[in-house]
Amino acid sequence: MLILRRTDVTDVLSGRETEIIDLVADTYRLHDAGQTSLPHSVFLRFPEEHHSRDRIIGLPAYRGGERPAAGMKWIASFPGNVTSGTERASAAILLNSLAHGRPLALVEGAVISARRTAASAALAARELTTARPPASVLLVGCGVINLEILRFLAAALPDLREAALYDTDPARAEAFALRCAEEVPDVKAQPVSDLAAGLGAHRLVSLATTAATPHMTLSDCGPDTTVLHVSLRDLTAEAILGAVNVVDDADHVCRERTSLDLAQQAAGNRDFIAAPIGALLRGTATVRRQPERPVVYSPFGLGVLDVALAEFVREEAGRRGLGVRVDDFLPV
Repeated sequence: MLILRRTDVTDVLSGRETEIIDLVADTYRLHDAGQTSLPHSVFLRFPEEHHSRDRIIGLPAYRGGERPAAGMKWIASFPGNVTSGTERASAAILLNSLAHGRPLALVEGAVISARRTAASAALAARELTTARPPASVLLVGCGVINLEILRFLAAALPDLREAALYDTDPARAEAFALRCAEEVPDVKAQPVSDLAAGLGAHRLVSLATTAATPHMTLSDCGPDTTVLHVSLRDLTAEAILGAVNVVDDADHVCRERTSLDLAQQAAGNRDFIAAPIGALLRGTATVRRQPERPVVYSPFGLGVLDVALAEFVREEAGRRGLGVRVDDFLPV
């Protein structure tokens, strides 16, 4: 058994945003072509009131193609951690051998989860704004995910020069601006206090919050806006129904009371979904922008992306001699 720590994962993935975006794109193509196996995620919740926002999610997955991999991500989301200075999410990914089924590696998963999420958002931003690439982005939610999204957007969108930062905690936005300046220096990042004005001023918006229920519409967005709805529960059902919607997988994203699940309940169907991103990448579907209707990308966060990226890390770590090997983890 190979155990790959957070430092090992970070060492392998640092500076490889473009490669990660390409890996995510390839995995979406395979998924759309039916070359993955992806059962529904399992949500472990707790009966106590003080745990009402907490959950642990299991995401089993198999990726086929030339670089097959199988495994499971086990990720905990405890939003209350943020107020105590601890990261909201922690995760581990277990990879299994496709030759004999035995576990091959246990990989720290929070970094992989954040970067595959950011790569998915940046990929969608690039594909959905090809005709008119944006020069700025509004980041709503100043946490780990939007920091990674900004880093990946800078790699995917060469014209990106400015980032407006909005958070319900202004001090958090100020501190976030300093981190952005250190880690993405080519993009000028500044806090903003007026969310409505920010939505109207920027054609690209990234929503990465800890919201548990919908709290915003898109009525303040200008024409030709693309929204990366990464946290999945920010937008009202009416906002979703009034948008042109792209998803990663309709069966996965239209459940567990996401905004799209609520929209499905309101509409009685999924006709509001224009296309999955895998079909756009394969050229089997297209998305036409419509006047006064923003394009919204809502990725559930497919476990197959985590497994694919974890296998990439495992292979590279093996070549570099990284990680801790436990030879007697399993019987000989």
